[in-house]
This record gives sequence, structure tokens and C-alpha cells, in this order.
Amino acid sequence: MNIYVSNLSFHTTEEDLNNMFAKFGDVTSAKIITDRESGRSRGFGFVEMPSEEQGKKAMLGLNNTEMEGRSLFVSEAREKT
Repeated sequence: MNIYVSNLSFHTTEEDLNNMFAKFGDVTSAKIITDRESGRSRGFGFVEMPSEEQGKKAMLGLNNTEMEGRSLFVSEAREKT
């Protein structure tokens, strides 16, 4: 299951994201999207979890929670069109 996470602090690392979701199950990958030119975080990322059940638990458990002073928005990622 691919999960979209937004409103991340610019200081959040991929390791932080991985650790946050690992509380709900296995994490295949955690990726923070960065600006091509500056390399700075764009404030959102994606987490891949192998189990849909674990992914749904993570979404319910983490949506609207606070991380580094910011309220996270967590939802199922949509396919790029």
C-alpha cells in the first residue's frame, strides 16, 4: 500500500518517517520528496507498506497527529495521472 504524507517539517528525514510508520507494521520504503534544484524537502513524502491492513492502521493512527510541531495529513496515495 502506498501512503501519502503531507505537512512534514522541512527537518524531517526519511529515517524519521520510516520510524514513525514502523510502529504500525513493516515499511518497504519511506521517501521524502525534495526540490530538484535546492535539494530541500518539499514538505511531503510517500511510505510504502506491504500490507493493506497495516497501511490502513498507520493512516488512522497518524492522520492529524503532530510531528515536529506540524499536524500531519496521511492518506492513501493516488496514482499519478
